[in-house]
Amino acid sequence: MTQQSEAQAAFMRALKQYGGILLSLVMLCVIFSFLNPRFMSVVNFMNILQQVAVVAIAAFGMTWVILLGEIDLSVGSIIAVAGMVGAQCFTFGLGFAPALVITLLAGALMGMLNGVLTAKLLLPSFIVTVATMGIYRGMVSLPTNGAPAMIENSTWTAIGTESFLGLPIIIWVVAVLFLVNHILLSKTSFGRRAYLTGGNREAAVYSGIKVDRLKITIFMISGVMAAISGVLLSSRLFSAQTNAGMSYELDAIAAAVLGGTSLAGGVGTLIGALIIGVMNNGMNMLSVPYFYQLIVKGLVILIAVWLDVRAKQAKR
Repeated sequence: MTQQSEAQAAFMRALKQYGGILLSLVMLCVIFSFLNPRFMSVVNFMNILQQVAVVAIAAFGMTWVILLGEIDLSVGSIIAVAGMVGAQCFTFGLGFAPALVITLLAGALMGMLNGVLTAKLLLPSFIVTVATMGIYRGMVSLPTNGAPAMIENSTWTAIGTESFLGLPIIIWVVAVLFLVNHILLSKTSFGRRAYLTGGNREAAVYSGIKVDRLKITIFMISGVMAAISGVLLSSRLFSAQTNAGMSYELDAIAAAVLGGTSLAGGVGTLIGALIIGVMNNGMNMLSVPYFYQLIVKGLVILIAVWLDVRAKQAKR
């Protein structure tokens, strides 16, 4: 097979795998552009990309969790905690680097707690993360009694507001994390172990995979990704808000499911996050009430899951 034919075959595989979801993204953009001409402006497009960044990174972590057949409903609360941890670090006089490390460690610890409760105590991840969602959300308000905490560290705020080589830094962060997650999912033994465990836990155990350790590690990855999202969100807002990340777990789940987590290796998750971002932005520009937006996103998740199930049944 020549290089040209190999390239054509690779293009056709990518088109088959991502063509449907890309077409959905294009159709959404066309519809919202027709309903509001300002939707396709450069300013609004850059705003969508920056809004998508926070959801996309949380969705990268959610992708790993869903691969295992688990769920993490605490990511929105972890996003809020991460912003508050960073703000408190600056309050105590720490610099950017130690504040960032402590914030990411906090995300890893919260994810590890989810993983330990799920893997070692054999509690359903749905119940565990519903509980920790409330616990972590309550923890956000402890340092300030519910008030927001301002962040005045210029390096921290630059991440969400400044540009590098003509693109917002926040977009570069997403690009790097996307590449890292994509390589881990599709090119490493760790990713293969995650796929195998999610597809057949018993086979994974017989293959010598330490399933409990893998599950804890993946929940830690989800926690770290959510913490990074918290850094980006707080840097954009110049503050840590106690209500930050509300319902972001729904957006992250929707992005992962829309992207066809079981097949896409991270690429689909990014496209799914773009769809969620376009939907959020478009409905906001059309002044659609928030509760209707929740209904729409819930329906989108149901339809995406149904289509995924139908596709798997057709393959069988």
